[in-house]
Amino acid sequence: MASPNDLEKEQILGMAEKEMEYRVDLFNRLTKTCFEKCIEKRYKESELNMGENSCIDRCVSKYWQVTNLVGQLLGANRPPM
Repeated sequence: MASPNDLEKEQILGMAEKEMEYRVDLFNRLTKTCFEKCIEKRYKESELNMGENSCIDRCVSKYWQVTNLVGQLLGANRPPM
């Protein structure tokens, strides 16, 4: 039979796993969204140009603002990354 300490450790581990899943999913959605909006479909250069860099900076900033706002509105207690 599991002791109360073991159950608490399992709960903490489960919460940590859920948090990691949330953060990975958030990062993947942010990356996909900003890439689709900011990067040209036909690559001309190996590096991002100034316009693409600027677009990505704005996109990521807005994405975080909206994510944090929605989290606050829904009462989620997720810390900002």
